[in-house]
Amino acid sequence: MSSATNASTTFAPFPAGNSPRNLGDTVPRDLISGLVVFLVALPLCLGVALASDAPLFSGLIAGIVGGIVVGMISGSQTSVSGPAAGLTAIVAAQIAMLGSFDAFLLAVFLAGVMQLGLGVARAGFLAAFFPSSVIKGLLAAIGVILILKQIPHVFGHDADPEGDMAFNQPDNQNTFTELFQTLFDVHVGAAVIGLLSILLLVTWDRFPKLKNSLVPAPLLVVILGICLGQFFAILGGVWPIQDKHMVQVPVAASAAAFFDLIRFPDFSAWTNPLIYKAAVTIALVASLETLLNLEAVDNLDPLKRSSPPSRELVAQGVGNMTAGLLGGIPVTSVIIRGSVNINAGSRTKLSTVVHGVLLLVSVALLPQLLNQIPLSCLAAILLVTGFKLASPKLMRQMYAEGRYQFIPFIVTVIAIVFTDLLIGILIGMAVAVSFILNSNFRRPLNATVETHLSGDVTRIELANQVSFLNRAVLDQTLEKIPRGGDVLISATYTDYIDPDVLEMIRDFKENVAPARGVRVSLKGFRSKYHLKDEIHYSEYATPEIQASLTPKQVLRMLKEGHRRFVSGQRLDRDLSRQLKLTEAQNPLAVVLSCIDSRAPTELVFDLGLGDVFSVRVAGNVPSPNVLGSIEYACEVAKAKLILVMGHTRCGAVTAAVNLANSDKPLAEATGCQNIEKILTEIKHAVGPGELRSLDRLSPAEHADFVDDVARRNVLRIVQELPAQSTTIRRLVNNGNIEIVGAMYNVVTRRIRFITDDGDELESAVFSTDDYTT
Repeated sequence: MSSATNASTTFAPFPAGNSPRNLGDTVPRDLISGLVVFLVALPLCLGVALASDAPLFSGLIAGIVGGIVVGMISGSQTSVSGPAAGLTAIVAAQIAMLGSFDAFLLAVFLAGVMQLGLGVARAGFLAAFFPSSVIKGLLAAIGVILILKQIPHVFGHDADPEGDMAFNQPDNQNTFTELFQTLFDVHVGAAVIGLLSILLLVTWDRFPKLKNSLVPAPLLVVILGICLGQFFAILGGVWPIQDKHMVQVPVAASAAAFFDLIRFPDFSAWTNPLIYKAAVTIALVASLETLLNLEAVDNLDPLKRSSPPSRELVAQGVGNMTAGLLGGIPVTSVIIRGSVNINAGSRTKLSTVVHGVLLLVSVALLPQLLNQIPLSCLAAILLVTGFKLASPKLMRQMYAEGRYQFIPFIVTVIAIVFTDLLIGILIGMAVAVSFILNSNFRRPLNATVETHLSGDVTRIELANQVSFLNRAVLDQTLEKIPRGGDVLISATYTDYIDPDVLEMIRDFKENVAPARGVRVSLKGFRSKYHLKDEIHYSEYATPEIQASLTPKQVLRMLKEGHRRFVSGQRLDRDLSRQLKLTEAQNPLAVVLSCIDSRAPTELVFDLGLGDVFSVRVAGNVPSPNVLGSIEYACEVAKAKLILVMGHTRCGAVTAAVNLANSDKPLAEATGCQNIEKILTEIKHAVGPGELRSLDRLSPAEHADFVDDVARRNVLRIVQELPAQSTTIRRLVNNGNIEIVGAMYNVVTRRIRFITDDGDELESAVFSTDDYTT
């Protein structure tokens, strides 16, 4: 969740900036969604209250407060709040501990005050610390629970008629025993309504026009259930549906009697320390459940809006303060209501407020009508919603993401189903954290072997956080350093190193490494660790390295550097350090290449400062000035190799080919006064007969022809350099240098060395048999 939304302080009841047109598009959907959520929330409010050992009316109060109060303050457009199944065990335990429901209401009020404080303190960021696998596991687990708990109600087995979502129940009754008993307690009328409702819901979603219409399938299911219930009552026999299979709303005889149902907190209990313990427990659990459910509902939102978590804590705090004052059990953001809200087509939080208003109106004025709704049709709505939350597609997706995602996900699902929401999340978090620690333990560092000019160096890149758990892996890596070898331990990207790990590094550097002849280089350690940067291997060409290498070894180094360039594994050089240390130059090679900006020599060969002389001229053609530079590089600076590097799609070669038959002077044709000598040199690589057939070539064939001319131009220059310079010819004859050709492909970023290697194009290494001194 972004900090921008988290920092929002404008508590508008509805989205700002809605034009009449936008309102016209969203209001009908929101009104219908509010009605659908109301129909689903009503039995759940009663069920959660019953499972919490609280008065049934307290569940309705919580639903009303969650819809109206929290809905108006919340920044979420999709989340719906109310009494939550995940809190049933905690609420029941706190009521029993305090010994009075009125005292418990005081704890609810104080919990709301604490949540309000958390919201003002911007504590909503805590939601970002929960792995996505746990959040998705929460969604799937709620879906599984919905399916398992609603199957009995679909078939009319309503031993738990109010829809309690808690898995464990008293008297040795649980979901599995309920499912088993359903086989022997099927009500024909309720089962028919339930199965037809499921069929209608599934069929409705398969037709886009119906699914996207303003009339959602859940609303039709409720209407179908009421109509069939009335029809079965007329039909008689086994078909009529009894009251226990219907929604049961408390009926007040008058308005005064309705208000008599409200309970108020016992403020005289404020001296009881258990009140504050209960308040802290409720505040923490309710806040945690709200933040997780908020994240989960945002994941379901088709518009992918982000809800401000800190503002949600403020809304929940005000909601629980209100619920405590009016006799309601605690409220949280509830994933079941939120998912139903989204599936019913809600666009703004108007649907949340509407659902709360409908709860208030229906409880006060229409209890008899609501009591005609069969539970089996509501169970069908919840069952289909559960299947969407725990779909096989989600299971396959999580499995495809690998064990580090799938195992925490499936453990979270199983733990929530077999325990409760809070314990299940904690178990899932523990598993997810263990996988993170295991990953960090297995990969606390990145160890690679780099080939520098002075030899192989084992580079150990430490992770961002290096704890004592990483000590063993680092110790094993250091043990594998060969005797007499080089190792670089880099902490460039490390923020924290455990003292035990630091002590081990110091001991290896000062005691173990010297005994094995290993040279230890350090880089990037913070000053507080008292480990200064030390580099004991050579990152650049020194006189000793230059003198020890043969031309063929230099060529192998260039090939190895290009391999690193292509694979994206370039050496991490400290160029500023090289700049300070390379007072003298000891180049290994001289590269005669084109000026083309796509072929920078030092990059394509992964070279450091001072490793090569780079001579760049259009068409990589030699001139007296160029020859003088090359002679100096080889005779005076002692370079061991001359590399002539052409490239594909060369502009100079293309110009030479295209203007070969031109009657105009090249200076006039190109507009470049001094380019004639360059283009004339390149034309020597083109045969006269080839120029006459250029007009018959396709664009692709013409491009291939230009590349072939560029290659032949490289071959010609490799052969002619010794002929044009007695200095170069003498050095070649004495074995001091070699001349090699190469072609760089500007499209593939790869070089083909034109040498006598078996898999290359052809021989272009100058042979001393071709010339005599």
